[in-house]
Amino acid sequence: MNVEDYDFHLPEELIAQTPLLDRSASRLLMVNRENGQTQHRHFTDILEQFQPGDTLVLNDTRVIPARLFGVKEDTGAKAEVLLLKNLGEDRWEALVKPGKKLKSGAVIVFSEELKAVIEEEADMGGRTLRFIYTGIFQEILDRLGSMPLPPYIKETLDDRERYQTVYARHEGSAAAPTAGLHFTKELLDQIAAKGVNIAYITLHVGLGTFRPMSVETVEEHVMHAEYYMLSQETADLLNEARSRGGRIIAVGTTSCRTLETAGRQADGGPLTASSGWTDIFIYPGYTFTVVNALITNFHLPKSTLVMLVSALAGREHILAAYEEAIKENYRFFSFGDAMFIY
Repeated sequence: MNVEDYDFHLPEELIAQTPLLDRSASRLLMVNRENGQTQHRHFTDILEQFQPGDTLVLNDTRVIPARLFGVKEDTGAKAEVLLLKNLGEDRWEALVKPGKKLKSGAVIVFSEELKAVIEEEADMGGRTLRFIYTGIFQEILDRLGSMPLPPYIKETLDDRERYQTVYARHEGSAAAPTAGLHFTKELLDQIAAKGVNIAYITLHVGLGTFRPMSVETVEEHVMHAEYYMLSQETADLLNEARSRGGRIIAVGTTSCRTLETAGRQADGGPLTASSGWTDIFIYPGYTFTVVNALITNFHLPKSTLVMLVSALAGREHILAAYEEAIKENYRFFSFGDAMFIY
């Protein structure tokens, strides 16, 4: 399967540069996964699409201020670090800039109380860092770090909470699970009032979700692993929904990947509590075992995210829907509009 088959022309002006002031003011493109038919709605209209017995699954990860700015200890040259994965014992997987000058053994100084030593090198700017600090690391990070906004967003986000979902709880993500940014507490209350169960999983978003593909065929791409948690409480809600024929609706590709990881582990049996690292890669040809519908944003060309939604609704249906979204000036990516694949 060729990566170029998932390319399309996306005008730069359609990549959302700033968040909407009202979380739920986004537009919603509804796509029938069976026939590809579309409807143009407002995001708040999604309330009408829920039925009693449905289960809505949200990723409650919380974004950490994962971007740090410092200098090389020996030269004073500027250095930037994006934390991706906590490896334990003060070691982190990270991306660094400039990659050519930050080699193994280099020391980056962020403040008098925080520095990092580069221990290992990987491709595309990847590094393993060991932090040396005085005090409590999380408190230092909260004070010195900045929110890891996507590179196309040029302005500073004054309100850090605008890059968090309203239900974010467990810290650990290097990026927000952005499909959830559309929801308000009021809308979630209205959804629950319709008899919809709301369940939570956690997947700490790392590089695996967003790293561009550098291969020619889809099958060659290897996803980076991300940490997930699924509680027994959530597993029970999902098993109950499946037993009575209720739909399981994932909010975001991260929730979808977590649920399908759990489904793969269950191997046709009931879901059970689990946690660990997942590198599941969902693309056309994949058979979904848990997810029936998906609320997601619009993704970039040739991304693993476009391939995931194509696996659910079909490549032709998705590319046609994207063409329609571009024609109608929908906003794309992290702070963009939403799609409901049902």
